[in-house]
Amino acid sequence: MSENENNSKVLAVNNLAKSFGDVQVLKDISFEVDKGECLVILGPSGSGKSTCLRCLNRLETPDSGEILFHGEDILKSRYNVNELRKKVGMVFQSFDLFNNMDVLKNCMLAQTHVLHRPKEEAKEIALKNLEKVGLSDRVHFRISQLSGGQKQRVAIARALSMDPEVLLFDEPTSALDPEMVGEVLSVMKNLAKEGLTMVVVTHEMSFARDVSTHIIFMDKGVIVDEGTPHHIFEESENPRLKEFLGNR
Repeated sequence: MSENENNSKVLAVNNLAKSFGDVQVLKDISFEVDKGECLVILGPSGSGKSTCLRCLNRLETPDSGEILFHGEDILKSRYNVNELRKKVGMVFQSFDLFNNMDVLKNCMLAQTHVLHRPKEEAKEIALKNLEKVGLSDRVHFRISQLSGGQKQRVAIARALSMDPEVLLFDEPTSALDPEMVGEVLSVMKNLAKEGLTMVVVTHEMSFARDVSTHIIFMDKGVIVDEGTPHHIFEESENPRLKEFLGNR
């Protein structure tokens, strides 16, 4: 492997396993994420997608295996998880915003408390990212005054304001009314075009087909098939994948 190829690997997941009680939700999961890649994880409910994603920034701790971030295993006891989460951000399906603060303060808080940025710098960065997600006219609105789609766009702007190397999306449109899904996916498409490294768990097949660079299909805790969007949607003969897509 050349040095350039090695440098392009941001994340490498090797032989990951995770159980909750007697239920094994991840079984021998391995994949890699390149810089600038938009990796989409598909699969039915209960397939282990979200658990796998949450392992990538240690919101869940696997039972075995390794997760390499720039070649360093984040599962080692000495690894600084707080430093990891500065670089590997996450957007949740339930937004996880502070309802007692306005939009701008939601996007400034982690910058000032975690990254220790001066308030004026944090404000400037927050405003830039709120403009990027189309919310320049909502900066002083309280969270309770926003639609679901707007809340999710605030959550994305907040995550972007931390300047993450990788952004994880855990079913970011699943809590939204159908008419609000498009506005969030549009923001995500633009981020992919800009070359942000993204790992996305989603049921949005159009996004997977049109935006992703690589797709993993999971079922019952294992990777059943993976490849380019063309492979997944056009070429694969895997019966479980075809059944899954046929139900879409």
